[in-house]
Amino acid sequence: MQVATLKRVTRPFEAYFNINQPELSERIEAIRRELGDELVILGHHYQRDDVICHSDLRGDSFKLSEMAAKRSAEYIIFCGVHFMAESADILSKSHQKVILPDLAAGCSMADMATIDQVETAWEELADLGITSILPITYMNSTAAVKAFCGERGGAVCTSSNAKGIFDWAWGQREKIFFFPDQHLGRNTAFAKGIPLEEMVVWDPYQELGGNSQEALEKAKIILWKGHCSVHNRFQPWHVDDVRKEHPGINVLVHPECRWEVVQKADFAGSTEYIIKMIANSEPGSQWAIGTEVNLVNRLKNEYPDRFVRLLSPDLCMCSTMFRIAPENLLWALDNLKAGEIVNQIVVPEKVAHWARVALDRMLAVQ
Repeated sequence: MQVATLKRVTRPFEAYFNINQPELSERIEAIRRELGDELVILGHHYQRDDVICHSDLRGDSFKLSEMAAKRSAEYIIFCGVHFMAESADILSKSHQKVILPDLAAGCSMADMATIDQVETAWEELADLGITSILPITYMNSTAAVKAFCGERGGAVCTSSNAKGIFDWAWGQREKIFFFPDQHLGRNTAFAKGIPLEEMVVWDPYQELGGNSQEALEKAKIILWKGHCSVHNRFQPWHVDDVRKEHPGINVLVHPECRWEVVQKADFAGSTEYIIKMIANSEPGSQWAIGTEVNLVNRLKNEYPDRFVRLLSPDLCMCSTMFRIAPENLLWALDNLKAGEIVNQIVVPEKVAHWARVALDRMLAVQ
């Protein structure tokens, strides 16, 4: 379902290619000052430094959307990815307008569960007589998938509250259908005492998701075959190698990592959890972190008295988040100053209603 509306622009983006970084920064800050309280710029933790330095608020996707909705600003510029801007539009006040500086800044994980695929899977399960099942979607999903859950009694979860949402869901029905991130679902269910044998993966490109009816009936949780392209790159041998290289190091990973990686790690938690763990750690402590590289490097710079490194030797970067550059931000601001709203994200009213229902159920459980 297409929910983004791209309006006609007054200033072509190509004109910004040759502006040097000092001028980009100066012009961005000048417009920020000029617009004042009419504007709020949101910067996700994984955003590149030369963009997040211009943000008014910094955080994870849901936290940023909540904070922006509490502001009076008419314009919300979300330096993140598409599903985050959708959530901001769903939670925003009627007069607020949400802008995504680059519409190509999507999320591969969210794209792995389209609304058509989810609806087809739901119908296949119903045809098997599997009806005591509740759909739960991760925050990293499209507004249409969130609305699907809201309309069918389900809810949204974050990596911080997934355990509580799973408890709530199993209190409602026998099974959970969780999408789009199989790893977060598996790690959360395992932490709640569900054995791997009672989990199955649903591949939307195979009949019955590639499962037998018996396996689906036995399962306590059906996991969508999706993953985060960043966190999926961390491997168990990365943990083994970093421990050999730095004996005694603490391994801290995001629960979007593979189950095998989480089992080998010392700690696993959300982005906010990771940030707090480093902030509250002892000077001189050593940390290998399995999450997006921009955040890891930022923590390394903010806490120079700790040893902080990326868990893997590879560059684990969110490439779609990286699409938003200072050039995109200035382009959006220049057009806004000229009275033209570009790249406005608008979630259709019905979709927004049911997605909000799913989000409100999540908040009620917390």
